[in-house]
Amino acid sequence: MRLALITDAWHPQVNGVVTTLVELVKELKKLNHYVEIIHPNLFSTRPCPGYPGIDLAIRPKKQMSQILEALDPDAIHIATEGPLGWAARSLCLQSGWSFTSAFHTKFPEIFNASVKVPVSWGYALLKHFHQPSSGVMVPTQSVLSGLQKRGFQNLRPWTHGVDTDLFRYHDQPVFFPTLGTLPRPVALFVGRISYEKNIEAFLEMDFPGSKIVCGVGPLEKQLRQRFPEVYWLGILPRDELVMLYASADVFVFPSKADTFGLVLLEAMATGTPVACYPVDGPLEVIGNSGGGIMSNDLEDAVLKALKISRQEARARAEAFSWYAAAKNFVDYLQPIR
Repeated sequence: MRLALITDAWHPQVNGVVTTLVELVKELKKLNHYVEIIHPNLFSTRPCPGYPGIDLAIRPKKQMSQILEALDPDAIHIATEGPLGWAARSLCLQSGWSFTSAFHTKFPEIFNASVKVPVSWGYALLKHFHQPSSGVMVPTQSVLSGLQKRGFQNLRPWTHGVDTDLFRYHDQPVFFPTLGTLPRPVALFVGRISYEKNIEAFLEMDFPGSKIVCGVGPLEKQLRQRFPEVYWLGILPRDELVMLYASADVFVFPSKADTFGLVLLEAMATGTPVACYPVDGPLEVIGNSGGGIMSNDLEDAVLKALKISRQEARARAEAFSWYAAAKNFVDYLQPIR
């Protein structure tokens, strides 16, 4: 099968959507599918206001039409609702082509938190975007149920996976050379340092050991100044990130807006238990597995998660597979004609 995968999220961006698509493409190629990734680097771009490191394509429709015409794909999947997503949607509707799409990010909540755009406006726009889709792939059942209540149709549950070979298991927290010997226990956050991640809930909580933050984002500068006692690492290469996960005693996920939370699986795969709120994403990733603790009291969740065995955390991660996710994805695709 020849698949056109359109995404506004791709390298050099570092986020869960990019990771999901990279891993998906790897598995699709193993299944002998040809995937043409149509991403912002192929077009003229401008920086996204307020989000350094994210570039948006400018007037991409004509060039995208040429790419799709040359490719002559069997199926089209629109992964994001940015400029490339809208251009692809428009071309599909003009040509009478079927397409699938995905709901990866709660943009209405993000823009409400950052610039106070009403959440209802955001969902009305996204509902309009996805309405013609033959299948809207959604990462968790709780997110799917929420979208159904808002009138979205053709929703398809599509969970994600984790590379358990890369994120290998350690039965004890490992030594991370960059940080030296830290006071234990060590609590870790990995993710974008931005409004929607609710990172201040992690930074402000009382904790008897050390806190580490790995990531960058628009709030980084001011939060570094407010919390100088925290160890700030920026972005790490993938191999170092694996060891960082394994060095922690607990992984803290304070976000209430994520649709999944790949970092939860990555942490648990190394044996590090997780603590988070009982919200979309964690409700499915952790569930009743014993690999982590969910509580509306984040500090309490962290302290309880410290008592979880690393074997339990790893066992939960092993329940998720990129191979299974890719097979599921292919089943949902629709021929364009």
